[in-house]
Amino acid sequence: MLNYIVRRILLMVPTLLGITMVVFITMAAAPGGISAQALVDDFGLNPQEKQALRDYYNRRYGLDQPAPLQYLRWLNNVSPIGFETLSDGSYGRFSFAKGSDLGESFRYGRKVTELLQERVPVTLLLNVLTIPLIYALSIMIGVRAAQDRGGHFDVTSSAVMLALWSIPTMLTGVLMIGFFASDQYWHWFPTSGLSSREALDMPFLPHWSDLFDVLKLFAGMLLGLWLGYFIAKLNLRWIRGMLAGVLGVALGIWMAAALPSPVPLWVFVLLGAMLGLPLYAMARSDYFLLRALTLGLVGLVAAAVIAGNALHGTFVRGFLLDRVWHLILPVLCLAYGSFAFLARLTRSAVLENLLSDYARTARAKGVAEHEVLWKHVFRNSLLPLITVSASILPGLLGGSIIVESIFSIDGMGKLAVEAVQGRDRELVLSLTLISGLLTLLGYLLADLMYAMVDPRVSYD
Repeated sequence: MLNYIVRRILLMVPTLLGITMVVFITMAAAPGGISAQALVDDFGLNPQEKQALRDYYNRRYGLDQPAPLQYLRWLNNVSPIGFETLSDGSYGRFSFAKGSDLGESFRYGRKVTELLQERVPVTLLLNVLTIPLIYALSIMIGVRAAQDRGGHFDVTSSAVMLALWSIPTMLTGVLMIGFFASDQYWHWFPTSGLSSREALDMPFLPHWSDLFDVLKLFAGMLLGLWLGYFIAKLNLRWIRGMLAGVLGVALGIWMAAALPSPVPLWVFVLLGAMLGLPLYAMARSDYFLLRALTLGLVGLVAAAVIAGNALHGTFVRGFLLDRVWHLILPVLCLAYGSFAFLARLTRSAVLENLLSDYARTARAKGVAEHEVLWKHVFRNSLLPLITVSASILPGLLGGSIIVESIFSIDGMGKLAVEAVQGRDRELVLSLTLISGLLTLLGYLLADLMYAMVDPRVSYD
């Protein structure tokens, strides 16, 4: 195993060289190439200023040299071993500990490492919240759909997952902002950014001026959570469905009443039906875990909103709650498409193993169906999920270009687009190097996880 890991790490070096070389050649072959002239054309400077800026770029980055020498120059800068670069752009002595320098961004006039230090935590925050949510829901829905092959839950979940997968992320983000962040409808969430300006002066945690308000809020949330769980726990399906449907209709009517302008009657009917019918169908499902989570969450949120409107003291949401408030829409927009894909993938993998010979043999030996599913079938079904997870590590820094652009979030995805548009060679190559390294590490970790999950896989 150790020899395999060492070989894979050594093979990363030529692979990364090839990746960065392809990106550099593409940029150099584009119209205008990588030259100081292409960088200063859009600055609106007079001829003397343009010439001075061209001379600086040529001296600092060697842009007047042939493309192969430019690539070798960049490679020397990012490598921890090589020739030391002097202040005038020339090279000094060879050193084994000169350190790595990702260079300075043409577009921002700042070091690439400083830009990465600002953007990486933002993208990591979005993905660290999104990925566990995606995998937890995908496994829960996919396993249940495989167990209920051809049943109501399988057919309904398949239709819902296909619908979610078909909706473009750009359309979803625009609709979310238009309905839930606009003054014309429900102005419940902010339209952009990860925090408001006022939050910088707030304390970190939420603050109430009256302790009795805190008790009322938490009591209301616990009551709503208990109510949702109580409905999900009922044995009679028609009673569960009726109570959940009434709850959904009440929430829909409340949403219609919360609209800022006079609302016609058909809007009340439409919103009541849009919330009442799904909750009615969910409550009638045989899947208790999904019922409890859905109805409990609906009861919790509804009770929190009602209790929050009944508070009389001064409330300061604090930096933490303000950040959560800004993250809700971007996280939902990031999660739904991947969740739909992984849920279908989980269903296919689990269903294939449920019908396999070893599963039938385990049942014939008297092993309980629960143990057959989770100790035998699910473990072998993890292999496709591990394969997909290999792309998660580079995705943590790659970010989502669409979501970050729609919600005006300064993350890595938006930074990559701006770097390509501005022909920022140093920034593009640095992002390519980091993304390629994380991709190779992701595939290495996936291979190691194969050996952990499947005893038939060995690298010795």
